[in-house]
Amino acid sequence: MKRDDKKTIIKKFAVHPKDTGSAQVQVAILTERINELSKHLEAHPKDANSRRGLLKLVGKRRTNLKYLQLHNKEIYEGLIKKLKLRK
Repeated sequence: MKRDDKKTIIKKFAVHPKDTGSAQVQVAILTERINELSKHLEAHPKDANSRRGLLKLVGKRRTNLKYLQLHNKEIYEGLIKKLKLRK
């Protein structure tokens, strides 16, 4: 992921102007990285290290989504719709 892509994602999902680490922003960044790795693995199916990294990212995203689901259901549901995640 390029730096510019990351900045645009942060601007789109940030809660306040200096927000870079809220759960919403983290989930959005992780989703973008997961999508990129998924495309990579379609072209390189035997790349076991990338597959392991992908699974770790999915676990981190799941943890952040679970946190949002428990603490702020409205933001969680809006984020799921914006990112088009299955839940």
